Amino acid sequence: MYAITLPDIAIAFIPVFVTLVVIFRWTNSVRKSTIALARMLLQLMVIGYALEFIFTADNSWIILAVLCFMLAAASWIALDPLPVRNTELLRYSLIAIAGGGVFNLALISQGVLHVDPWYKPAVLIPLAGMIFANSMNSVSLAGERLYSELGHHNDYTRARNTAFQAALIPITNSLLAVGLVSLPGMMTGQILAGTSPLIAARYQIMVMCMIFASAGISTALFLWLIRHRSAQRAPAAESEACG
Repeated sequence: MYAITLPDIAIAFIPVFVTLVVIFRWTNSVRKSTIALARMLLQLMVIGYALEFIFTADNSWIILAVLCFMLAAASWIALDPLPVRNTELLRYSLIAIAGGGVFNLALISQGVLHVDPWYKPAVLIPLAGMIFANSMNSVSLAGERLYSELGHHNDYTRARNTAFQAALIPITNSLLAVGLVSLPGMMTGQILAGTSPLIAARYQIMVMCMIFASAGISTALFLWLIRHRSAQRAPAAESEACG
């Protein structure tokens, strides 16, 4: 692996500053982008130290607590684009992401990788991060699009189908582009670490199947759970949000 120093990281921020300048000139506000970048930097620095402790502890209860925290955070963040956010929607989001994510995490870690012990943090936490993040994004896109479609007085079935298709566009595009346009993170990381490209390709196939399935199942669960509430209240919520 290539060692990355702090000065090296500073160089990576040069094009970031260029992007911020463009954002400021075109939108007259860089507050949201600056906060997002600052949070990214802080969160990744903190998680580096946290993972060092977690990997050293090698305790199943600590791993479960970390996974529950990741799941809860993903469920809450997924609701951010929606015009309303309450405990009922949070429950739906949590069930949906857990349903699609935990199922795929267990299947991949035990059925494909045969992780031993089952809670091995160096494997379980990175996989959970990929799964929960993709499920979160898909649920978020589906929820936003569902409320938008219902706000335009479309019936629920049509709105649900449109929302489901829209939510899967990013991951579907990734499936189409992988190997042609991009070498995704898992494959790139393994190649940089010296792993054979053939083995790295197998791992990437596993990852693409994992995130596609978790995103699809979580999105479908969320849209199914929210069906009655959305059909009755979404137009009103849309009007309130606009007002």
